[in-house]
Amino acid sequence: MRHFDCLVIGGGHAGAQSAILLRQQKFTGTVGLIGAEPDLPYERPPLSKDYLAGEKAFERLLLRPAAFWNEHEIELILGERVKAIDPIAHSVQTASGTEYSYGKLIWAGGGVARQLSCPGATAEGLFTVRTRADVDAMMAMLPDAQRFTIVGGGYIGLEAAAVLNKLGKQVTLIEALDRVLARVAGPALSTFFQGEHGAHGVDIRLSAAVEAIEVDAQNRATGVRLADGTIVPSDAVIVGIGIIPETGPLILAGASGGNGVDVDEFGQTSLPDIYAVGDCAAHESRFAAGRRIRLESVQNANDQARAAVQHILGNPAPYDAVPWFWSNQYDLRLQTVGLSLTHDECLVRGDPATRSFSLIYLRQGQVVALDCVNRTKDYVQGRALVLDGSRPDREQLANIEIPLKEVATA
Repeated sequence: MRHFDCLVIGGGHAGAQSAILLRQQKFTGTVGLIGAEPDLPYERPPLSKDYLAGEKAFERLLLRPAAFWNEHEIELILGERVKAIDPIAHSVQTASGTEYSYGKLIWAGGGVARQLSCPGATAEGLFTVRTRADVDAMMAMLPDAQRFTIVGGGYIGLEAAAVLNKLGKQVTLIEALDRVLARVAGPALSTFFQGEHGAHGVDIRLSAAVEAIEVDAQNRATGVRLADGTIVPSDAVIVGIGIIPETGPLILAGASGGNGVDVDEFGQTSLPDIYAVGDCAAHESRFAAGRRIRLESVQNANDQARAAVQHILGNPAPYDAVPWFWSNQYDLRLQTVGLSLTHDECLVRGDPATRSFSLIYLRQGQVVALDCVNRTKDYVQGRALVLDGSRPDREQLANIEIPLKEVATA
């Protein structure tokens, strides 16, 4: 049985960053990384943007070139999925039956794309946007497919809609709730992006439930049937309805968790010498009013990895990073800092009609988040307001003529 002083499970941002940081922080033990995909660790956010659009080659998505991993003595075990963990023996077993032992283990399993659960959900022509293989399969259909239906009005769905629209495809977007981005942003931002996509010709159907995928004799998707009986003709269907955290082996081994695996401020699970970081890790956040949450972002992956590595090295530094996100759609750049999920008031800073404005979310007068559309200065300067839990004057906050750094100072 091969032994690693620190074994990382997962080849996404969180896993790769954990391995990289171990070496950067002078960890001298052996390091192994087991990844389910056959590819070297790569960036995921561009999959629904530049990569799908054909504007960025896969090699430019790599987090590090192939030589880096050898030079830094990080052994990559790719195309393998861990199916079981023995926390007492400090060992893992992969789907191929190979076993590895560890001193410390960092679980960065991420998640798998959530699938539709309706008749026709296994038809050919259905795609998710989670891995390179997902998007490569979709891109292979682009020359022959003209009508695309996207199920899900979150960031993945909207970004894919923007790219496909730019490629000249006919796009229909179906959202089960009464607005897009309902789970991550306030109504004002939803209204703005619905208008932008509509102006570009995207057909948005809200409060629309998928009842079935229509298929032909070869089990290829030909349309999406909605609960009201409407059929949306489709050459391809993209499903962007979130992910299921990849935590099965940890939970089976006795780790505490529900929506993800529970971790403390250092990334420790309830199992000895096992940490969890990234999309699958549920942590308590002061930016969510102390709630236990999962964050699916590059920022969270990187910062949780740092907290876990520092703890392993004996330099504990609790995870307390402010969340931030971004999304590119058409010529719009949305930058978000903080979490708006607990807000009770939203101020509009600027005029959405100019396509350059910010939304400032407050909870009992305290700034908890900002959504900035083509307003990078607001995003950069507003970060301090969220970090400090500031309670500035509302009129100053909303006045686009007053820089947010001056509001913060006041």
